[in-house]
Amino acid sequence: MTDTILSRCETKGLRITGPRRVIATVLDAARDHPDVEELYARATALDPSISLATVYRTVKLFEEAGILEKVDFGDGRARYEDAERDHHDHLIDLNSGKVIEFVSPEIEALQEKIAEKLGYRLKGHKLELYGVPMKKK
Repeated sequence: MTDTILSRCETKGLRITGPRRVIATVLDAARDHPDVEELYARATALDPSISLATVYRTVKLFEEAGILEKVDFGDGRARYEDAERDHHDHLIDLNSGKVIEFVSPEIEALQEKIAEKLGYRLKGHKLELYGVPMKKK
């Protein structure tokens, strides 16, 4: 069985209702960082009977269970991503709101070096860069 949000819900003993199954499926398919409104639109496309309140309750439940992680990119919208995804950082385009995920071994090494210099062993971090596209020459 592949590692999915639904399988982690089952492993954690969460009751899997029809709406939760749909919401988990939508989250597994997401390649972006949807907010509750976006999740609601995607879920109701699959099951029109799902309410916005159900989506709110479900993402809160999944977050409390450590299945989802809430991210805030400074636009006033709580967004969500799979808490089990491999580590990555974010670059947020301030013009379009687009979120670009990236991994940089150089940045990872520099953060470790800084923590060590300050007398710490790094246990985790989040890095969000905010920028605008450079003008083409």
